[in-house]
Amino acid sequence: MSNAPKKNTTEKINLHPRNKHRLRYDFPALTGSCPELKQYIAVNEYGDESVDFSNPEAVKTLNKALLKYFYNVSSWDIPASYLCPPIPGRADYIHYTADLLAESNEGLIPKGTNVRVLDIGVGANCVYPLIGNHEYGWRFVGTDIDIVALKAAQHIVKTNGDLEDVIDCRFQDFPTTIFRGVIRPGEVFDLTICNPPFHASAEEAQAGTRRKWNNLGTKPTAKPMLNFGGQQTELWCEGGEAAFLKRMIEQSVEFSSRCLWFTSLVSKKENLPAVYWALKQTNAMEVKTIDMAQGQKSSRFVAWTFFSKQEQKEWSIKRWNR
Repeated sequence: MSNAPKKNTTEKINLHPRNKHRLRYDFPALTGSCPELKQYIAVNEYGDESVDFSNPEAVKTLNKALLKYFYNVSSWDIPASYLCPPIPGRADYIHYTADLLAESNEGLIPKGTNVRVLDIGVGANCVYPLIGNHEYGWRFVGTDIDIVALKAAQHIVKTNGDLEDVIDCRFQDFPTTIFRGVIRPGEVFDLTICNPPFHASAEEAQAGTRRKWNNLGTKPTAKPMLNFGGQQTELWCEGGEAAFLKRMIEQSVEFSSRCLWFTSLVSKKENLPAVYWALKQTNAMEVKTIDMAQGQKSSRFVAWTFFSKQEQKEWSIKRWNR
């Protein structure tokens, strides 16, 4: 009997059923789409091809390949030290929000440019709009308080065909303001999404990075990068995730009639009680918590609306089914 480790061919059943990343990465296909990925591929202890996830360049190049192969993004890059997000998890958020909109549309996912989505904190990577537009044809507005990140996202949009018609990246001048200043007079959105900074300080972010390096069983050869990339505005803010979410919930009231569903990821489960309390103060008509999981990591997002069930149905008829 062979003592060789068994190959891991298990389907990632925790990912959303429509997520294109439920199976192991097909590296021959990915390298065919993005040849530069080949230099980072090696056989791991299970006898499977993989990349070194402690190598930021390897992770970034894997993202390039995934976005090109699965989402037809021919040109994608981010500035050095900016957040390089895991594509499967980002896709999960998009697919679950599609299900959320379907609940307001008699079970049918609304598709096409009639659906407008506001991505708060689009980042240099612009990943949510890229995935959401490809999968469902939605139109996006992405906002950010970091001008370097915003310019990188705008460059991605500009260098990928006709995306300029469906993805608009806007600078937010006021760091503590979520919606005002970027939502223009008369604009209406069907959905907002957000991956908020979840640390309260740079020190807390560095501690999280050290835990990630330890989990990978390796040590960085130089000063560890936060979350293998990530600027202050991406990873931490005063008060951390809880304070950011409280501010977002309070400010959503001003735009309660101009957005059907507000949503945000909540990285820390212990922040949920404070989120629910803040939402109770707004008199939101409906609040949902949607659980997600990527591998051994559990996640979730909270969604809230100021519309009744009947008003949601009327919204869908007026905006999506015309």
